[in-house]
Amino acid sequence: MRSIWNGAISFGLVSIPIKLVNATESHSIHFRQIHLADGGRIRYRKVCELDEEEVSGGEIGKAYEDADGTMIPITDEDLAQLPLPTAKTIEIVAFVPADEIDPLQMDAAYYLSANGVPAAKPYTLLREALKRSNKVAVAKYALRGRERLGMLRVVDDVIAMHGLLWPDEIRAPEGVAPDGDVTVRDAELDLADALMDTLGEVDMDSLHDDYREAVEELIAAKASGEAVQPSESKESGGGKVIDLIAALESSVRAAKKSRGEEDEEGDVADVHPIKKTAAPRKSTPQKSTPQKSTPKSTGTKKSTASTAKKTTQKKTASKSTSSGSSSKGSSSAKKQTSSGTRGTTKKKTASPRKRASA
Repeated sequence: MRSIWNGAISFGLVSIPIKLVNATESHSIHFRQIHLADGGRIRYRKVCELDEEEVSGGEIGKAYEDADGTMIPITDEDLAQLPLPTAKTIEIVAFVPADEIDPLQMDAAYYLSANGVPAAKPYTLLREALKRSNKVAVAKYALRGRERLGMLRVVDDVIAMHGLLWPDEIRAPEGVAPDGDVTVRDAELDLADALMDTLGEVDMDSLHDDYREAVEELIAAKASGEAVQPSESKESGGGKVIDLIAALESSVRAAKKSRGEEDEEGDVADVHPIKKTAAPRKSTPQKSTPQKSTPKSTGTKKSTASTAKKTTQKKTASKSTSSGSSSKGSSSAKKQTSSGTRGTTKKKTASPRKRASA
């Protein structure tokens, strides 16, 4: 990798020659501006406002524009004469825990490479000291004509440096938080925790830019003359959440489905528990009323008839017993029944009465 800056790390009285290398690169697709009428490329030319002539790069210098519009020329020689101790040095000023660095301050990232064989020993010493202390180094350095703030940490076996914004360059988040007092229920927090657990962790190396890939496919299709088919876009809610609980539960189910996990019972509460239990309550009285009344009336009739028969049999039995010839009466009654003559109840009961009177 090509270095963009050469200097040294100042670690107390120890000086470590290093090279500064970009740790990141942009994969964004860049477009050119063209004239829609004929496809000609649009270029920007640097033209002087006074004589309206195009100016080359060697004729362009720097100037500071004052409040009244006056231009104050500043040359490279003027800047070189300024006392800048970090012009070629990354000066470590402190070692602090990593969590004391606000991520909002993070800027560009660089790798620091040992410059030469003599730099290997002090470079390794600083790297191992950072590892054992579990701290990061805060340093000052100068790059592209200005002094900057940096943070040194260990990445694998390399010392990396993150450019930091100065504290006064971080804007206070005034007026950004939601207006008014918003209360969040415990049930909503529980569902949010469940969603976080379901989403779980991710392998950062597996993440990629889907939009860039789609743009590359579009360019390849148009370059080969193929027809471009519009892709189906997913509908978004537009930031409007009607039911927060339902949205969280649906998110948990969708996250489990995307990971191929089955939704176990009891993991997520039902979204509409009231609607499911309300329907049978309304229909139960209507169905149970006719069923309960029918067996009651039938049972009453049957019980009354059986009671009447038992009473008649008891009365008949008592009368036949008092006559002293119950056995003869019962045998004659059996004979009359088996003879096949069907008479009324009065005729069947008459013979015992006549025998009793005789």
